Amino acid sequence: MYPSTTIGMNSRIGSFNHHMLIFSSSTSSLTSVEAKAGTNSDKIDQSVQRRTANYKPNIWKHELLQSLTSQFSEKKYKTRAQTLKEDVKCMFVEASDTLSKLELIDSISKLGLDKYFMQEIKEALDATALSNNTSVLKGDLYATALCFRLLRHYGCHASQDMFLDFVDGTDKFIPSPKVSIKGLLELLQASNLGGEGEDLLTEAGLFSIENLSGFGASSDNMLAKQVYEAISLPIQWRVEWYNVKKHVQAHEKNHESTKSKLIELAKLNFNLVQSSHQEDLKEVSRWWMNLGIKERLSFSRDRVVESFLYAAGTAPEPKQASLRKWLSKVINLILITDDVYDVYGTLDELEIFTNAVERWSPEEIKELPEGIQICFWTLLNTTNEMAAEIEQENGWTPVLPYLQKTWTDFLKSLLVEAKWYNKGYTPSLEEYLNNGWISSSGPLLSVLAILGVADRKTQNVAEYLKDCQQIIHHSSLVIRLCNDQGTSAAELERGDAASSILCYMREANVSEEVAREHIKSLIVKAWKQINGYCISCPPFLQEPAKYITNTARVAHFMYQHGDGFGVQDRETQDHVRSNFIEPIPIN
Repeated sequence: MYPSTTIGMNSRIGSFNHHMLIFSSSTSSLTSVEAKAGTNSDKIDQSVQRRTANYKPNIWKHELLQSLTSQFSEKKYKTRAQTLKEDVKCMFVEASDTLSKLELIDSISKLGLDKYFMQEIKEALDATALSNNTSVLKGDLYATALCFRLLRHYGCHASQDMFLDFVDGTDKFIPSPKVSIKGLLELLQASNLGGEGEDLLTEAGLFSIENLSGFGASSDNMLAKQVYEAISLPIQWRVEWYNVKKHVQAHEKNHESTKSKLIELAKLNFNLVQSSHQEDLKEVSRWWMNLGIKERLSFSRDRVVESFLYAAGTAPEPKQASLRKWLSKVINLILITDDVYDVYGTLDELEIFTNAVERWSPEEIKELPEGIQICFWTLLNTTNEMAAEIEQENGWTPVLPYLQKTWTDFLKSLLVEAKWYNKGYTPSLEEYLNNGWISSSGPLLSVLAILGVADRKTQNVAEYLKDCQQIIHHSSLVIRLCNDQGTSAAELERGDAASSILCYMREANVSEEVAREHIKSLIVKAWKQINGYCISCPPFLQEPAKYITNTARVAHFMYQHGDGFGVQDRETQDHVRSNFIEPIPIN
């Protein structure tokens, strides 16, 4: 899938460097591209009846984004945060028993603070696992499930056999009046970290859902919400960072005075990270404006903020600013090219465009419409610049061949879907997904994640890509299936190419509701593969695996309530305001 050698690549790259100079070595202007488009492309534009997706204009104005400021960039807040971190470290010593330590770790994790206390967390979990302290939890389903989930989440060994005390001779969980709703919720969360073949964890999930379903309509609104959220989108599938505010509010509502310093640190840390995200978002918005292309590409989505929302969910830590910006730019380019292939370009034009990107040469695009030429040059220039930045900042070399190859694979998969649409062909679900995991753009995001966080002293890029192929595939599959769940209704209305839902409806002759349930089951299976990889991968792959997995988590986040990119609905607007604009008030 990826190049193992760059022989010949540099010569091809060199062959078009003189063309790039005509259009400027940066992506700051496309004036020359527009001039180069010429009259032939104008003729093509006028003679072709082009479709449109009728996307709404962008609601996030550049001026608004540039006006974002935060008082929390001041040094005094960082100083206060450092003091609070020392106080929280003392809480590990003060936690008197195993369960208290586990609940402290859980709170720290949910409040987005675990990166500051990894040594303390690892020591506490290792002590729990190595000294057989799990025996202290026997008979307590809540404590056992919490322990299991945290051990797995942080890469420690945890066997499903921890739950044997709660099952009968046929591995069925034993109903008991002692089992609390709290215990069932935690058991459900733990079950979602199971891998393929871990049948006891599958049974744990079924048992939890069966016993929790009645509480979904509870008169206790808070309880009903907890049950609904745990069933519809478990913690393992969620973007941790985008839930921090909710957990801060929950801790405050419970009046946990013993954790007052932890809550203060969580608030302060959220605002400090938000300040960092604001600066990154402003930079990405300036890049987008300086391109000067959005007016020329009226057929395409202008979604720079939503692209950044995806990127920041994948890599929220302040130290990952460069990765966030690279992801944001690539996601913007993905949206543009996706719209070219979905609604704008003819099949002949798409063939030419795909070949030009595969050769990384502009020679073939001269007869294409101006809009498609602009897309090509934006893709080429931005990718060249990004490759140079990655080489300079992270030391990988060469980078461009891997980015070019992954872009080519992505565009070829879009071309397959365009051909299906033009032929009126509905593939089988298997055929669709064999292509769809690539058209999800997951491999593109995963390659950037590897280039952004992997340790180049351990392996080269090709070796990382080979070792990460399994998790890249299944994370990309989750992205594709989540995308289809959120966008298929609008795409059917527009007459776009078939989604996984439509493919299964026609293949199995079932209703949309049944098809959606089947797609959900495929998402569960993909997550079991992701979990299995994360459980078994060596330590040097855990960091890349975390960020690759995050790309799947953000897909759930973006498409849970519909099309998080195409439609700037209330849900997406609220997420943007909450995470990038509105700080948490601090008394």
